[in-house]
Amino acid sequence: MRILISGGGTGGHVYPALALARYAMAVDSTAAVLFVGTAKGLESRLVPEAGLPLATITARGYQRRLSQAGPVIKDFFGGLAQAVRIVRQFKPDVVLGTGGYVSAPVVAAAVLMRRPVAIHEQNALPGMANRYLALLVNRVCLSFEASQKGFPRFSRTVFTGNPRASEAAAASREEGCRELGLNPALKTMLVLGGSRGALKVNQVIVNWLKNSRLPKGAQLVYATGESYYRQVMEELGRPPRHVHVRAFINQPAALAAADLVISRSGATTLAEITALGVPAILVPSPNVVNDHQYHNARLLADAGAAVLIVEQEFNPIRLERELDRLLADGRAREKMSRAGLKLAVADAAANVYRCLLEIAERDRAG
Repeated sequence: MRILISGGGTGGHVYPALALARYAMAVDSTAAVLFVGTAKGLESRLVPEAGLPLATITARGYQRRLSQAGPVIKDFFGGLAQAVRIVRQFKPDVVLGTGGYVSAPVVAAAVLMRRPVAIHEQNALPGMANRYLALLVNRVCLSFEASQKGFPRFSRTVFTGNPRASEAAAASREEGCRELGLNPALKTMLVLGGSRGALKVNQVIVNWLKNSRLPKGAQLVYATGESYYRQVMEELGRPPRHVHVRAFINQPAALAAADLVISRSGATTLAEITALGVPAILVPSPNVVNDHQYHNARLLADAGAAVLIVEQEFNPIRLERELDRLLADGRAREKMSRAGLKLAVADAAANVYRCLLEIAERDRAG
């Protein structure tokens, strides 16, 4: 099967796409996969690193400012024309959009050319673009079952989970500790700010590390995000003992080694967290459209899998209080872990792939 996948900008859109591509090639040795992204998004690095081909088009995000409307519309139609050429040349059996502004013109091109199309919605609260596209595509794959009510009644939704969960579930604590140089005898705390990093999270963690000590018997893996690594290291100087600061990490490996994670609540990160059953303190980013990170975190918190702290209430004092409480209470962490695992969909990659097969076969049958 020939699969064209488009998604990018952040890891949250790229990692599920890569997971699906790897699964497809593992179960079908004849599968051919082509990614479509931009030359500036994270996909421009991650897709070639994964050994997969990448075609690029012109696209830009829309921040809902009137002054941006003209350039966004111009780039959309420019990207649409480029995507039409790519679809015509690659001749995919099926097209999958995993989100990010680059996927909209690609999905639109596939619809116009009457190719079977599916989109994958990662967030609990669907974005505007996917709500509209849901009426045009053959299938809408959902990471969260609760997302279904956010789509038009006549859209073809199916709860599949997030393909990244399938890869994350295979990670082990032993491998994670070895890869990160951790002491497996210590309790491991992990800080994640997303692929781009998070200013507020970094400010609070640096303040806490400079003015407090790690809980006894604990170690910390701190992923600053590449944009903030130099600034964090300058402010910290020499990191305290048992504190491992990285710009970027292998998240599934780090999560497999973690007893507790402090994180933003991007949907793909939450898929990894639940797949491994890691108790979480979630600090949703307020700087995203539709406040979707809050709604993602709310689902985990309501299920008992996470503690939700809104950004304006996230400070070193609150952080230290929650860390002390959770690290001292193994039963509470175990309860959170079980709740997270109940939300996980370990066979998500297989579920999405099955959807792609179904719509491709239906198209061939006419």
